[in-house]
Amino acid sequence: MELLKQQVTQTVKDAIKGDTASFEQLVQIHQNRVYSLSLRLTGTAHDAEDLAQEVFVKAYRFISSFRADADFGTWLHRIAINTWLNRKRKMTPVAAFSLDEPIGMDEAEVKREVADFSADPEKVYFDNQMSERLQRAVESLPKEQKAIILLREVEDYSYEEIAQIMDCSVGTVRSRLSRARDALRKCYNGLTEI
Repeated sequence: MELLKQQVTQTVKDAIKGDTASFEQLVQIHQNRVYSLSLRLTGTAHDAEDLAQEVFVKAYRFISSFRADADFGTWLHRIAINTWLNRKRKMTPVAAFSLDEPIGMDEAEVKREVADFSADPEKVYFDNQMSERLQRAVESLPKEQKAIILLREVEDYSYEEIAQIMDCSVGTVRSRLSRARDALRKCYNGLTEI
């Protein structure tokens, strides 16, 4: 494990010096985690691909500013969070549609159909409702709280790593995480009363 860490450290140093092959290796090492975080932040594969690509483009452009004393993966996640936060500030809301509404065609309406591969429809329905509402609850969190809850609960970063990524204090991370958990807990408790 230590040998791998030393190899990655050397690869980072080579990339900082301008070695594009080394940067490509870093992309290969970190692309799955960056994409995974991007997908959780954006919610769609297409947007996640765009975000992940933008993260690596920015990393390539600014690699000379990377301090090799920090973890390269943490630095990439910080770029991802900051890029996503900047996008969210600029975005306008997108209209959602219901699967219950038919698709309007020129001559007729077509009912939307979703395949059912479940064994127990009632359980699947309840699980889907819970998951959908929890996802909406996560989406409704303030941007910083959403980012922190995803970094901690999904990506399993430590408080210190999250503080580095989010460029804030550990106390701020703990506070935002606590508020986010409280909001999700309220949502969950509301679901169980249904």
